[in-house]
Amino acid sequence: MTKVLVALSTFAEYGPQPLDLLKGSGFAYALNSSGRRLNESEILQLGADCDGIVAGVEPYTSDVLGQLPRLKCISRCGVGTDNVDKAKAGELGIQILNTPDPVIVPVAELTIGMMLDLLRHITWHTQSLRSQNWQKKGGRNLQGCCVGLVGLGRIGRKVAELLKAFEARVIGFDPHPDLGWAQKKGVELVSFENLLQQADMVSLHVSTDKSSPFVLAEKEIRSMKPGAMIVNLARGEFIDESALYNALSDGHLAGAALDVFCKEPYTGKLCSLENILLTPHVATLTRESRLEMEKQAVENLLRALS
Repeated sequence: MTKVLVALSTFAEYGPQPLDLLKGSGFAYALNSSGRRLNESEILQLGADCDGIVAGVEPYTSDVLGQLPRLKCISRCGVGTDNVDKAKAGELGIQILNTPDPVIVPVAELTIGMMLDLLRHITWHTQSLRSQNWQKKGGRNLQGCCVGLVGLGRIGRKVAELLKAFEARVIGFDPHPDLGWAQKKGVELVSFENLLQQADMVSLHVSTDKSSPFVLAEKEIRSMKPGAMIVNLARGEFIDESALYNALSDGHLAGAALDVFCKEPYTGKLCSLENILLTPHVATLTRESRLEMEKQAVENLLRALS
């Protein structure tokens, strides 16, 4: 009998539909009951006799894939598949699927929320008032702000559209830009160097490319306008965290907002700064998006196995 492993640490938490799909498939299935991310040995233990896996970000290394002889498909609940050894999967004929569309709105909305928080010091004022300090710090409008978007894929384009509603000036850089879309939406395409020099706010929406790795390091951060801000909801490795800390500490950057980190859970020195917003990798975590991602991940897997 065909068998499926749901490796996600939480599943069907916001609605029964994903689990109902599995039950209605006639396939046998196993769930991750640990409430946390599975390690390699646990994947092998639970997935040894499975034909398909509904996956999160647990590690599917070459060694793991090589020890799952029945595996035909990994259906990722989410976008990124960096946790899967794609070369090994290709060698073994294992199909890799993902769910890119449900994450667009929640990530774009949180991006805008973080920008507004940075500009108006919402978190700073909240923390100050909780300490019974009636202090005020002047902010800035998003209207008229020059926002530089690095990466104009699905999420970057959605962020641009939301920013235009706020009447922000939007500039963008993408290695393979859609010129027609940019012209239609009023987004000015510039070089990466020009974007860093012009933008009051830089927001990262690039995707991982091992052939041409991207990182906002010391040189790039120091080339930004004094008083500029950075938002990163893409990948932790896209920012040199030490360089960012230094630029925030000495005032070259006015603020930053991060939802992703090089090592997670994050406990580093950025936590000591007042001019940074830190969230624990929750950009896609809304009830609506999580439920839709799980449904699509199960549907993708069932189609592949059928």
